[in-house]
Amino acid sequence: MIRLGVLISGSGSNLQAIIDAIAEGRLDASIELVVSSRPDAYGIERAKQAGIPTLALNKESYADPLAADTLISGELEKANVDYVVMAGYMRMVRGPLLQAFPDRIINIHPALLPSFPGAHGIADAFAAGVKITGVTVHLASEIYDEGPIIAQRAVEICEDDTLESLEQRIHSVEHQLYPQVLQLIAQGRVRVDESGVVRIRED
Repeated sequence: MIRLGVLISGSGSNLQAIIDAIAEGRLDASIELVVSSRPDAYGIERAKQAGIPTLALNKESYADPLAADTLISGELEKANVDYVVMAGYMRMVRGPLLQAFPDRIINIHPALLPSFPGAHGIADAFAAGVKITGVTVHLASEIYDEGPIIAQRAVEICEDDTLESLEQRIHSVEHQLYPQVLQLIAQGRVRVDESGVVRIRED
């Protein structure tokens, strides 16, 4: 069993996928705190409906990003969190969080990194005309959308896809892959080797 802190900025659909996986017994974890970078994020309501404590920040809180991350890391440590899960969190994590949770901050990105990093990974892949995109789960680092890759899953871009239909399929894969990766972590099967590469132990 691992104790999670989840960082969100928006609707919280990946948060809901994690909540559901825990409730259905597919993920040996508990969510101890949900932190939102926006006070109006719907993910806060999802957390409250599941009885999970929340911390809502606002734009002013991030005027000093290091102070914001110091506050967040302090609250996560008080909640005895083992791992920090970024679930649509649209802020870069910085030194205070990275130092408090080394190799224990996980992010999900809607493209096959290192291709199409940034806030518009799905739209960028669609506009580029590539035939394959996907989802990446990786450890966060001081560089946005970098850090050791834990898992990736490909998604084909079909000829009749619209941006909206591709977004739906990408998000569906996210909701499957993220809980699966977190379960691997809960089972102690994920480690970072001396060269900085993630290794997953086969059972």
